Amino acid sequence: MDILDDLQYRGLIYQVSNLEGLKKELKKRRLVLYCGFDPTADSLQVGNLVPLLTLKRFQEAGHQIIVLIGGGTGLIGDPSGKKDERILNPEKTVKKWGSLFKKQIEGLIDFKRKDNPALIDDNYNWLAKIKTIDFLRDIGKHFTIPYMLAKDAVKMRLESGISFTEFNYMVLQAYDFLCLFKKYNCQMQIGGSDQWGNITAGIDLIRKKEEKEVFGLTVPLVSKASGEKFGKTETGTIWLDGQKTSPYQFYQFWVNTDDRDVIQFLKYFTFLSKEEINNLEKSFQKNPEKREPQKALAKEVTALVHGKEMSLMAEMISQKLFYNDFKSFSQKELEMIFKNIPLTVIEKIKNIDLIELLVKAKVCSSKRQAREDIKNGIIFINDKAFKDSEMLIRQGDCFYGKYLIVKKGKKNYYFVLWK
Repeated sequence: MDILDDLQYRGLIYQVSNLEGLKKELKKRRLVLYCGFDPTADSLQVGNLVPLLTLKRFQEAGHQIIVLIGGGTGLIGDPSGKKDERILNPEKTVKKWGSLFKKQIEGLIDFKRKDNPALIDDNYNWLAKIKTIDFLRDIGKHFTIPYMLAKDAVKMRLESGISFTEFNYMVLQAYDFLCLFKKYNCQMQIGGSDQWGNITAGIDLIRKKEEKEVFGLTVPLVSKASGEKFGKTETGTIWLDGQKTSPYQFYQFWVNTDDRDVIQFLKYFTFLSKEEINNLEKSFQKNPEKREPQKALAKEVTALVHGKEMSLMAEMISQKLFYNDFKSFSQKELEMIFKNIPLTVIEKIKNIDLIELLVKAKVCSSKRQAREDIKNGIIFINDKAFKDSEMLIRQGDCFYGKYLIVKKGKKNYYFVLWK
C-alpha cells in the first residue's frame, strides 16, 4: 500500500500543505522528512508515539527520516496547546533530558539498519550559534507581526499573556526546517496538529529564502470517546520510560482501552495490516466479551516500546491475575507488578488485623464496610478467600516474604508491600 494511502486508512493525516504536490513528489523520489521533540520532561509519553510511529512508517516505506531533538527550542518553550507560560528549565537539565529522549527513540526507530538508517540531530547545534543581529536581519525580516499573531498558538495566548521568548518560538522552529533543508535536503516536516502554525512558518521561510517548495503534514492529537484525556490514568501520565511506568502498567493501559476507541488505536499505534485489523474488528463484533482487539493492541504496543519479552511477561501477568493464578507468580513478575504503582507499605510489624489492613490499603472505605465485604466473601488475599473478620494477616502470608495482592470482587486489585 502507498504510504499516503496507508496513513489515510489509519486516520493519520490531519493536515497537508499541498497533498497533490506531495503525492507527485513521493512518486518521483525518496523523500527526506523530519519530526522534532523538545525535551520538556525526563521521558517521552504515549502521546509522542503517534508522530514517532508515523516517522517509522515512512522509514519502512523507504524514505529518509530525521529525528530532531529540540535541545535548543527546549530551552525556549513552545506555546502550542499551552494556556500558560512554560517554566524555563536549566540548560544542563534539558541536555540530560535530550539524551534520555534519544535513548528511548533509538528503541523505536532504527538508526543502524543497513539499507535505510534513520538520522538524528539536535537543533542546539545551530541555535546556540545564532548571532542576534544576523538572525534578526536574515530570518526575522521574513516574519511580520500580523502573520505571527494570526497563528493559533499565539492567538490563543493573547488574553492570558505570552512572553517575547515564546512568541518567537515559531521563528526558531521555522529556522530548524531551513537548516535541515540546507543540511540534508529535508523536504517535509511532520508533527501533531497543534504544530501546524510552526510547520507552515517553516514552509513559508524556505519558500522566501530558497524559492523552493517543501511540505508539511500533521497527525491528529489523540482523543478518547469518553472525553478523558489520552495518556492519563488515575495514577498519572503513561510514560515510555519503564522506570516511570512499568511494562505491566503500560500493558494494562492499552488492554483497558474503551471498546469505542480500540479499532482506531490499532490503526494509530500498531503496524498490523489492514486485513489483520479488519479481522480483529469482525472478531470483536461477534464476541466482544473476548476483547481480542484490546489484547492485540496491548501486546503490539508494549512489544514496540519495551520489547517482545517484556510484552509477553506483562501479558502472562495479566492472565494470571484474571484467572487468580497467584501461586505461580515468579518474584520477577511480582516485582514488575509492584513497580511504580500505588501500593500500601507495612513496616516493622509481624502481623496486622485483617480489618485494619483493608482500611489501610483503601480496599474498604470503613471498618463496617470491611466487615460486610468479608462476610459477603468478596475479599481475597494472595488468592485465599477470607470470611473471618477476626483474622490476623502475618508477614509469613506474603509471597516471597513481602508481597500481598488483595482482591475485592472480580476485578479490583490492591497491592501491599511488607517491609
